[in-house]
Amino acid sequence: MASLLIALALGVALAFAFQPFNLWPLALIAFGGMLLLIERAPNARRAAAIGWCFGFGQFVLGLDWIATAFTYQAKMPPWLGWVAVMLLSIYLAVFPLLATLGAWIAARRLKGGAITLTFAFAACWIATEWLRGTLFTGFPWNPASVALVDLPVAKAARWTGTYALSGLMIVSVGFILMLALMKREAMSRRRLLSTANIPAGLGLIALAALYVGPGLGRRLAPPPPPPEGHGALVRIVQPDIGQGERDTPGLEQRHLDRLQALSGASGLEPRLILWPESAIEGDVAEDPSAARATTTMLGPRDLLAGGGYAWVRNAAGEAIAARNSVFVMGAGGRILARYDKAHLVPYGEYLPMRPLLTLLGLSRLVPGDVDFLPGPGPVTVDLPGFGKVGMQLCYEMVFSGRVVDEAHRPDFIFNPSNDAWFGASGPPQHLAQARLRAIEEGLPIARATPTGISAIIDADGRIVSRLGPHAMGMIQRHMPDPLPPTLFSRLGNWAALIVVILLGGLAFLTSRYKQVFI
Repeated sequence: MASLLIALALGVALAFAFQPFNLWPLALIAFGGMLLLIERAPNARRAAAIGWCFGFGQFVLGLDWIATAFTYQAKMPPWLGWVAVMLLSIYLAVFPLLATLGAWIAARRLKGGAITLTFAFAACWIATEWLRGTLFTGFPWNPASVALVDLPVAKAARWTGTYALSGLMIVSVGFILMLALMKREAMSRRRLLSTANIPAGLGLIALAALYVGPGLGRRLAPPPPPPEGHGALVRIVQPDIGQGERDTPGLEQRHLDRLQALSGASGLEPRLILWPESAIEGDVAEDPSAARATTTMLGPRDLLAGGGYAWVRNAAGEAIAARNSVFVMGAGGRILARYDKAHLVPYGEYLPMRPLLTLLGLSRLVPGDVDFLPGPGPVTVDLPGFGKVGMQLCYEMVFSGRVVDEAHRPDFIFNPSNDAWFGASGPPQHLAQARLRAIEEGLPIARATPTGISAIIDADGRIVSRLGPHAMGMIQRHMPDPLPPTLFSRLGNWAALIVVILLGGLAFLTSRYKQVFI
C-alpha cells in the first residue's frame, strides 16, 4: 500500500512540473522515484498498480481546467466537471499502467538490472504516450517532455519529437539516479573514480548543464530579446472577451467593435490581422453582408484571418451540422481561403454516441444543437504578400507530428484558439505544447486567443511577444523566420518508433553484457 501512495504522490509531483507551476525538477524526481518503485515491485500486479496510481495522480491534478469548462454551460450541473476529470483520469492512467507493467515484465524476462529497467521503461513510456495521443481520436495533453520546454534539452525534439524526448528524459533520470546511488549493485568508491567511468562522469556533467545550467545562466545574464524576423507583418488581437459574455445575446456588436478597434487602421505596410477562434460572428460564407461588416477596418492590402463557423445544410436547406473554421478575408469581405478544423474535441464540439448520451442528460460543452464535422486535415494557404500560412485550430496544436501539410511546408503556423474555457492552468499548458510544436517542425507560430495567452513563438520555441491572461491588447510584429525542415518534420512520429527500437535494443544488450554496464 505504501508504494501505491508514493506512486500517487509522484504523479501529483509530475503535474506540478507542468505549467502554470513550471517546477520542472519535479519531473526528474517523479520518474526517478518511479524507477525505484518499479524495480522493487514484487510482482506484475503491483507494478501495474504503481503505474496506474502514478498516472491518476498526474492527470487528476493536471486536467483541473476541464472542470472549469463546465461552469460556462447551462445544460449540465457544474459539479459534473469534476466527475468528468475523475473519469478521464481513471482512463488515462491506463497508459502509465501499461508502461510500468511492460517495463517490469521486460526487466524480469531479460533478467537485467537497473539500467535494463531504465531503457525498458523509457521505451514503454514513449510507446504509451504515442498510444494515448492516437487511440479513440487521441488525447495527448501534457506528454512528460512538455515540462522541459524552457530547457536546452527541449531542442532535441527537432530530431526525436515530443514522445521520444519523454523517453530520453527517463533515460537521463535513470543515469543520474544510478550514479547518485553509486550503482548499488556493484560499485565501490574506487571503481566509481576509475578511468572506466570517466565517460559516465562527463555524461553526468553534460546532463547537469542541460538541466541546471539554463536557470543559472538566466540569473547571471538574461538573454536578449530575439531580433525581429523578416516574415509577414502580423497583428494579433486579444479582445479579452470572457466565455461568460461570449455567448450573451445582444453583445455581438460590442464584441465586433472591440475587435475592429484593436485591429487598428491600415498603414504603409500591409498587415495580416489575426483574430481568435470563434471571433467572427455569423456565417460569413453564407452572408456576404456579415463578411463586409466584419472587414470594414481593413486597408486595400490588409487581410484578416480569424475563427468562425460555417453551417452544413441538407438538400432542403436545413442546418444539420457545422464546421469550426478559419476564414481569410480581404477588404470588402471577399473570402480568400478557408480552413475547417480536422481534429475535433469529443464532448466539446461533438457528442459521441449522441442518442444514448442525450437520454442520460449529457450535452456538448459548446452551445448548439448540432455537432461539428471534421475537415480534411492540415492545410497550407498561400497568401500573396504574406507567404505560406499553415492553419491549426485550438486543440489541434497538441498533436505532435500532425500539424503541418507535409507536401506544402508553410512559413509559419496560425493557431487561433479559445482558451477562455479553461481557467488559469489550461492556457499556459496549451502554450507550452505549441512551443514544442514550433521546435519539432522548425516553424514559428502565431497564437490568437480571446482572453490569453496570445503569443508569437519563434522556430526555437521561444516566446517572442505575448499578451498575458485577461489582458486586452494587440501584438504587431514581423513573424520570425522559419528554420530548414527538421529531421522530425521529415520523419514524423516514425522518429519515436526508431527511438523505441533503439532503447529496446539497449535494454537487451545491457541484460546480456551486465559486466560491461555495471
